[in-house]
Amino acid sequence: MIQDLLPKVDRGDFQEVFIEDLNWLAPDVKQSVTATGDDGRKVSARNIASYKGLRVWLCDERPGSVLEAELDRLIAKTSTDRLVIFDDDKEQVWRWPVRRAKDGSVTSRLTSHRHKKGDADPKFAARLDIIRMPFDVVLDANAVLGKVREAFDTEAQNESKRASKLMATMYAAVEKAYPTKVDPKVRDHEISVTLARILFLMFGDDTEMWETDAFRNVIQHEVLPDGSNLARVLNDLFAFLDTAHPQQIPTGFGGFKYVNGGIFEEPIELPPLGKDFRTAILDACAVDWSGISPAIFGSMFQSVRDAETRRALGEHYTSEENILKTLNPLFLDELREEFTAALARDTTQKKVNSLNKLWERLGDTRFMDPACGCGNFIIVAYRELRAIELQVMEALHSLNQVAGQETLGGDLVRQIRVTLDHFYGIEIDEWPARIAETAMFMIDRQCDLKLRESFGYAPERLPIQREATVAVSNALRVNWADILPPSPGVVVAGNPPFLGKTERTAEQTEDMKWAWGADYSGEADFVTSWFAKAVDYFNDVDGRWAFVSTNSVTQGVVVAPVFGQIASRGWHIRFAHRTFEWTSDATGTAAVHCVIFGMDRRAAGPRRLFNYASVKSQPIEFQPSIINAYLVDAAEIVVRDRRTALAPEMTTNIRFGSMPADGGGLLVNATEAAHVRSVDPIARRYLRRFVGAKELLNNAERWCIWLPDEQPESIAKSPFLSHRIEMVRDFRTVKAKDAGVRAASGTPHRFNRVQQPPGPYLCIPRHVPESYTHFPAAHFGPDVISGDANFVLDDPTGIFFAIVSSGMFMVWQKMVGGRIKNDPRFASTVTWNTFPLPPLTPPARQAIVRAGMSVREARASTPDLTLAQLYEPGSMTSRLQASHEHLDEIVESLFGLNPRSSTEIERQTALFSRYVEMVTGPLSLAVTQGRSRARAK
Repeated sequence: MIQDLLPKVDRGDFQEVFIEDLNWLAPDVKQSVTATGDDGRKVSARNIASYKGLRVWLCDERPGSVLEAELDRLIAKTSTDRLVIFDDDKEQVWRWPVRRAKDGSVTSRLTSHRHKKGDADPKFAARLDIIRMPFDVVLDANAVLGKVREAFDTEAQNESKRASKLMATMYAAVEKAYPTKVDPKVRDHEISVTLARILFLMFGDDTEMWETDAFRNVIQHEVLPDGSNLARVLNDLFAFLDTAHPQQIPTGFGGFKYVNGGIFEEPIELPPLGKDFRTAILDACAVDWSGISPAIFGSMFQSVRDAETRRALGEHYTSEENILKTLNPLFLDELREEFTAALARDTTQKKVNSLNKLWERLGDTRFMDPACGCGNFIIVAYRELRAIELQVMEALHSLNQVAGQETLGGDLVRQIRVTLDHFYGIEIDEWPARIAETAMFMIDRQCDLKLRESFGYAPERLPIQREATVAVSNALRVNWADILPPSPGVVVAGNPPFLGKTERTAEQTEDMKWAWGADYSGEADFVTSWFAKAVDYFNDVDGRWAFVSTNSVTQGVVVAPVFGQIASRGWHIRFAHRTFEWTSDATGTAAVHCVIFGMDRRAAGPRRLFNYASVKSQPIEFQPSIINAYLVDAAEIVVRDRRTALAPEMTTNIRFGSMPADGGGLLVNATEAAHVRSVDPIARRYLRRFVGAKELLNNAERWCIWLPDEQPESIAKSPFLSHRIEMVRDFRTVKAKDAGVRAASGTPHRFNRVQQPPGPYLCIPRHVPESYTHFPAAHFGPDVISGDANFVLDDPTGIFFAIVSSGMFMVWQKMVGGRIKNDPRFASTVTWNTFPLPPLTPPARQAIVRAGMSVREARASTPDLTLAQLYEPGSMTSRLQASHEHLDEIVESLFGLNPRSSTEIERQTALFSRYVEMVTGPLSLAVTQGRSRARAK
């Protein structure tokens, strides 16, 4: 247990703790760092562990804040990402650096996490648990940073939350000031522009864009305490900041500079604002905005914006960790590797040449997010590219110094090649677009301050000469090439809105049809429209693109129409993140299950696949030979639904159960059924046990009125039957929306669709929890009526029960079947009829049937446990577990697997390999066309 580590930590056995218990790696640099205080005192720290560039340093004393800061500054020269431990006899301080820009420089402020030796300290134990690495796989650098930040960067998280609350307070105060007669669209526009400007001004106060605290001083000293002149002062200030050569400087405005850039260009006459808004601004000014990442601004504004509007637009704001899951494997990791390779060249001149080539590539890179929201993707992309460029500049500077050549020096502004005007966004809503523009100004300033930290000089950016392009437009209607012409240096990425077919408006459906044209599939999610636009945008240009998407696009019937068209244009999946839970920095937002995939036209080359043990776990990276549309290391082929079984052994009349479509009239709960049986002997004859998916899994009691043939005399003599059947007639005649249901109003005594087997049958639920490893089907007699939440089929020998109960079938279901949220959704056409079961010899068939019977007997041995209880992870009885393992061994061996050692990925690959062997013609057409076009290029 992690609590058992604390005695080791107290003893100072840090290397053992990190390497043996927390699964970190040995130090990648064997060195120590020594700092000297003003009094000549020396303190040292040594590297004791590392993981993907993140290093743990230990100082065997507590030298005080000044020397601790100096020691960390020296460590920072070799370890950008670092955890520093200061240890003395009584207490330890574990410190994680948070960067802050203030008073002309960027500093790393060490957040402190204290642990008193001998204390149980469950919070500290929990931090250690968070940074434990998996022992059997190696995480990528982004995942490692995410774990350490989660454990130790709580101060920054709290500051972000506080900033969001302050922004919400300002929003509420200014919204209250607007008269009710003002058009809400006008009001919302003016509020969004005003708050974006105030945010920019507070940031400028804290990053020396003008005199420190100039804006706060205006609010403090030029605005009356009651706020009666606040609107006028703000209106005057906004106009002044947009004036290049003012004839007169109003009182209190002398500390500012001309801004330009369009942020203060639009004239807005604010209404009287009052004391509340003045107080809210002053409270916000007390926060140090210099170190808060502009990437959180989107979530801040989402937190104060109307929730209904967010849902209508399908917005999902993104955390930096998730953004980097997209950008790193798409192009950033490749650039970093090129930098590392340049420094590894064997001569100084070769190093310089390679670095200059990389610098030129950085300057040629253009980035566009065609669903940019508040700009999180373009903000992070800009910041990371500037960071790589800074590394290049620092390396060239050092190499030139060593060679005795001219260093960079001079006008750094002219030498910076990653500039704001290389970044583009498209956003349908003006509110987030304005925030994106403002945030890009801010991240530019933060990057410049890092440049000053290295070279002692930060470019003067005011008045603003260059800015990002954020077009306010419908990305599915506008021509992207009009905003940014495509080229091989263009990277497109983002997080477009998710909306299923029942959530879209009519206008959004028309947008989808416009984007997809003749290839439109109504079943696909709204997000897929951006895939179609990206393919059209690049056309024959070799760019690269990646999108976050709902995981539904890689499941079920939508895969073939969506990815079939993408493959036919020569695109291949270069990297992918399988299903995980997408989190937002905004408060009150629901988690969604997402995938990420990145595309390019290279048919060959390395690929990266990130798997998740659960939707909440950290990613584990694999290096597959290929990634198909189901995010599996298998042939690039799409599985199309079938009306007949692909494998002859799967041939059967499989169908939905019977559908009531009754408005509740034909279904009877357990209490009602007991009452009817006691008072209505006629109705009692027509009551049957009813099983839907919930009843099947939970053994819940439910009944129905079963009258496949009309019995008018019986109905007339039974008050219960008469009342219930009249309910059905009323529902189907008046309330039903479906034309087929309305047409059945003439037969209200019977189910709308009767598909009850005449004899014993197998019942398969349509939906089961994602956590299940096997599909829990069950047999019933003909007197038990199955509803349409199940599939039914004849299974006299038990072979079909055994097949659907096998782990291989569930693997296939989860790969190619549909989902509800993340729960598998069985379908006869997509999963049953496509299951690539190899031919069965008579002995193999008999062995599978016997193994299936063993599963049934193991269930029957615990009659008090429901299927839901038995199949919940960790709850299966040992006998049932053994029975399923035996069944799985038999089925897996049919696919050529070693059942005792096969992994899920090996099972997925085997299934797809068998499927490819069995299909011909149209099923592989999209792949064949895609590969031939790629070769032609």
